[in-house]
Amino acid sequence: MIPYLDAAEIARRLPPAAAVAAVEGALRGGLDPAADVPRSSVPLPAGELLLMPASSPAHAGVKLAAVAPGNPARGLPRVSAVYVLFDGATLRPVAFLDGAALTTLRTPAVSVAAVRRALPARPLRVVVFGAGPQGVGHVETLAAVADLASVDVVVRTPSRASVPWRVLEAGSPPVADALRAADVVVCATTARTPLFDSALLHPEPVVVAVGSHEPDAREVDAAFCARATVVVEDVGTALRECGDVIQAIAEHALTQDDLVPLAEATGCRPPLLFKGSGMAWQDLVVAEAVLAAG
Repeated sequence: MIPYLDAAEIARRLPPAAAVAAVEGALRGGLDPAADVPRSSVPLPAGELLLMPASSPAHAGVKLAAVAPGNPARGLPRVSAVYVLFDGATLRPVAFLDGAALTTLRTPAVSVAAVRRALPARPLRVVVFGAGPQGVGHVETLAAVADLASVDVVVRTPSRASVPWRVLEAGSPPVADALRAADVVVCATTARTPLFDSALLHPEPVVVAVGSHEPDAREVDAAFCARATVVVEDVGTALRECGDVIQAIAEHALTQDDLVPLAEATGCRPPLLFKGSGMAWQDLVVAEAVLAAG
């Protein structure tokens, strides 16, 4: 029987620090994000179905993710997904994985791999926009590789947030204070427009934006793109999917030549923006690490 690895088993096998190491190891080994097959999207009455295939010498894999914007109002996850991992030689399936749990693990692993060398050596003051799985996952992954001095989570409705850190209401005065002190700002929301005025940030912050893969949505303003080193998973993908980048270029705050691919970002210093949209190679790298850890 083909094994199914649920969220608990994925977490047991591969803690966040190990997921970061898997991503970093793949990039050091010569993985080229630009060779990724672009995700395809099928519109559905209730949302969309995303198809994300990738291959390596050892395996092939594909994630099927269904995005249902109306689900949160029903008390259900916005994203549901399953991942199928195939043997590279025989193309027979070797494992099914909880795709949502895999995404929750690999997305912050990629973010932290992108920015960890730019993080200050002191305990970090972190501000996170969004209390969902990605917001929580980014805090847990940062905590796995660095000491955290404080964590503030910014949400529109504090009463709905169930996290073990200080919760702030979006737009309230304490948010501005937290941003002025923040070493790291994580944006993990479905926002269509910038979440904050980047003029509030101190001169050398690290900002991570992972909330969307749509050209008409952004979480970070063009002013920050103009003053930061902007790291992306892949330049072609960013120009196709990353609204933070696309709109900053349209507003002449950034050029295509300013973008730094993830594989070349080891020497980047703050101020730094990592804009991630999620790519299929990331799922495969982390799924392989989960399988190997069993």
